[in-house]
Amino acid sequence: MIDELPRNRANFVPLGPVSFLERAALVYPERVAVRHGRHAYTYREFEARARRLASALARRGIGRGDTVAVMAPNVPALLEAHYAVPALGAVLNPLNIRLDPATIAFCLEHGGARVLLTDAEFAPVVKAALARLAAPPLVIDIDDSEGPPGERLGALRYDDLLAEGDPAFAWPGPRDEWDALALLYTSGTTGDPKGVVYHHRGAFLNALGNALALRLGPESVYLWTLPMFHCCGWTFTWAVTAVAGTHVCLRRVDPALIFRAIVDHRVTHLCGAPVVLNMLIHAPAAAKLRFDHVVDVATGGAAPPSTVIAAMEALGFRVTHLYGLTESYGPATICAFQDAWHDLDLVARARAMARQGVPMATLAAMQVGDPDTGAPVPRDGTTLGEVMLRGNTIMKGYLRNDAATAKAFAHGWYHSGDLAVWHPDNYIEIKDRSKDIIITGGENVSSLEVEECLYRHPGVMEAAVVARPDEKWGETPCAFVTLKPDAGDVTAQAIMTHCRAHLAHFKVPRTVVFGPLPKTATGKIQKFVLRETARALPEAS
Repeated sequence: MIDELPRNRANFVPLGPVSFLERAALVYPERVAVRHGRHAYTYREFEARARRLASALARRGIGRGDTVAVMAPNVPALLEAHYAVPALGAVLNPLNIRLDPATIAFCLEHGGARVLLTDAEFAPVVKAALARLAAPPLVIDIDDSEGPPGERLGALRYDDLLAEGDPAFAWPGPRDEWDALALLYTSGTTGDPKGVVYHHRGAFLNALGNALALRLGPESVYLWTLPMFHCCGWTFTWAVTAVAGTHVCLRRVDPALIFRAIVDHRVTHLCGAPVVLNMLIHAPAAAKLRFDHVVDVATGGAAPPSTVIAAMEALGFRVTHLYGLTESYGPATICAFQDAWHDLDLVARARAMARQGVPMATLAAMQVGDPDTGAPVPRDGTTLGEVMLRGNTIMKGYLRNDAATAKAFAHGWYHSGDLAVWHPDNYIEIKDRSKDIIITGGENVSSLEVEECLYRHPGVMEAAVVARPDEKWGETPCAFVTLKPDAGDVTAQAIMTHCRAHLAHFKVPRTVVFGPLPKTATGKIQKFVLRETARALPEAS
């Protein structure tokens, strides 16, 4: 029978994104692959550097299943690690550079990191994290020429590590496309992060899906405004290389640097949370350099309002709204633009463009369903259900957390926890987050984690945290606090100072409201009431 034809080495090779670099270096060896400040690397050099890194790590015993963590902004070392580490069959663990020492220590220990590549800028927080570990990993210092100096924490510099490696090293690659490729920590809805595990097949496919969705090609120049540590840069770390485009690294998101890069390097694409769009719109006039080509911008998180879309278009940007999660390798759905939308007025067009949309080409299926049964809801634009995803671009599961993995995959779907409606035109539109996650500047903040911190303040009797809309950050944490009768004169600033001492700064409430909390008859705090209150608060003067 036809189905009995065997699979063999000639007709089956495990899918994996490392192959993109091999091909780009083979086909376009002299094309500029990476720009960073004054430096530029061709694809021949990019591949050689990645092979050197893989070789040097292998000589130190790093191999299949071992975890290599990286604490760095968008610099070439982190991009190179996205190829060198998976090429060994090892697991890449990009760390969020905004985290506090306790959380970094948790990630390193929970993920079993054997090596940590760390940028000098973050030496203080990394040093404090390492001090919490009984068995710290091997530390390699990244001294980036475009970054500030910092304390040396390791015995070896990144450039010295590369010098040890073989530029012709034959990396083994994955044995199976289901092998773990990366470990990404997401705060989810609890204080302890969950470790999301990616596989080679998913990374390969999602990268190609992004290339199709954003129309990437050999002439594309991608500016790294989205953190590479976030969902492996939404897999654009591999998507840009898949088409042999150019990566332009950027240590920090600064409107002046972004506009300058667009002009100097003729940037064609960039990604970012809505806060990045707002930064560009409200940049000083002197920073807003004019350019004569369209720049595609992909954004996720809170949907961009019509005023943002109009302002971005006036500057020369074309906005595409994406939706996804760490568990889906970043983008899973896209608000695919329909020709008929050109005839709509700006408000109606923005309303259509702000929806979470339809499945990416590489996502197998999407639905809005009943979270208890998995049955799809009617496509009537009004019935509320949970966004559910299915396909090869969904995580393997949560590291050492079988209960959370089983819950996430109930009924044969990945449950996002986001509540949405399904429109007759098959586009989905998110209405609320069932997990009470606050997304500030593209970063997830667990309301439970912040509440736990608030309860540790000696004057706090009750606390609840919800999202408050913010023009710059999309959302910020808003704390509602009931003080103990004997608390004395506790100010909002005192509450914020307490939180700042125990949390990463982006998790600290920017607004504190004192008073009794609304509750149900059974004593449950009514967060939906608090959300409405937070939305109605007057803006700070």
